[in-house]
Amino acid sequence: MAGDAVEIEVDGRTVRLTNPGRVYFSARGETKLDLAYYYLAVSEGIVRALRERPCMLHRFPSGTDGEKVHQKRLPKGAPDWVRTVRVHFPRFNRTADELCVTSPADVIWAVQMSTVEFHPWNSRAADVESPDEWRIDLDPMPGVEFPTVRRVAAVAHEVLDELGAVGFPKTSGGKGLHVYVRIRPEHSFGEVRRAALAFAREVERRAPHLVTTAWWRKDREPGTVFLDWNQNTRDHTIASAYSVRGTPEARVSAPVRWDEIDDAEPGDFTIATMPTRYAQVGELHARIDDEVFDLDALLAWADRDDGVPDEPPEV
Repeated sequence: MAGDAVEIEVDGRTVRLTNPGRVYFSARGETKLDLAYYYLAVSEGIVRALRERPCMLHRFPSGTDGEKVHQKRLPKGAPDWVRTVRVHFPRFNRTADELCVTSPADVIWAVQMSTVEFHPWNSRAADVESPDEWRIDLDPMPGVEFPTVRRVAAVAHEVLDELGAVGFPKTSGGKGLHVYVRIRPEHSFGEVRRAALAFAREVERRAPHLVTTAWWRKDREPGTVFLDWNQNTRDHTIASAYSVRGTPEARVSAPVRWDEIDDAEPGDFTIATMPTRYAQVGELHARIDDEVFDLDALLAWADRDDGVPDEPPEV
C-alpha cells in the first residue's frame, strides 16, 4: 500500500523516498510523500529555523498514530553530504553526532528516515555552548483555552517592546505559543536561562492572574499560562518554526505576525493549509537574524530578582 519508492530532486541532490504512500497522518490521510512536499513548499523557512544547529529528530516509523522515536544521533545510512555536529552530554560523559541542517536536501533525507518533527538547539555548530536564540514558551495549564494564551502573548509583546527586543512569534503546533528573539552568542546557557526567568517574572508581575513562573507543577495556579523559561537550558529543545507536529491532523508550528494572534487558532495551520499560506505571506521569520538583542538589560533584571525562590537547579 505504501507504493514504490520515488526520487526527489532538491538542491542539487537526489533523495530516494521509500514507502511514499504510507499514511502518516490519520485525520485526513496525508502520506510520507505529502510530508516531503510540505517541507519543500516551506524549504526556505525550515532551513532558516534549523540552519547549522544540532537537531534532535522525532521519528514516526509507522506514522503518527504509532510509536515515536526521539533520536539525537544521526540515523545510520546517511549520505556523505549530510552534515553533523558533535555535542557532549556531561551528565553521562557521552557524545552524539546530531543532524546539522544546511540545505533542504537534509530535511527531505530526514523525512525519508521517518522524521516528522525537528527540534533544534538554540545554539549553532560554530559554538554549541553559546546560544544565539532566546526562547519564550507560553505553555497553558490543562483546561486553559487559547484566548488566555493570546492575552499573555499581548503582555509579553508589551514587555519586549519596552526592552527594544524584536520577538518572532509562532504557534507551538499544540495549545501554546513560542516567541524567538535572536541574541549575540556571548552568553552561557545559564545566563540566557537566567535572563529568560527575569523576563518571565516581569510578565507575571503584570498579569499575575494569567501567568505563572512556578517551576513545580503543584505550585501553579489553575487557569494560568506557564512561561517556561527553562526551555533555554542546555540541550532542551522545542519544535522549530515550520516543523510539523506528530498529531493526526498534521499541525504545524507556524510563524504568525503579532497582529494575527488575536484571530489565530492553532488548528488553522497544517500541512494542508501552510503551503498556500506560505506562498501568500512569505517567510515571516526572514528578518530574525537582523534583529539581534542585547541581554544586558534582562541580566540586570535578574540581578534585581536574585533571592526570589523557586528556581530549580539546571539539568
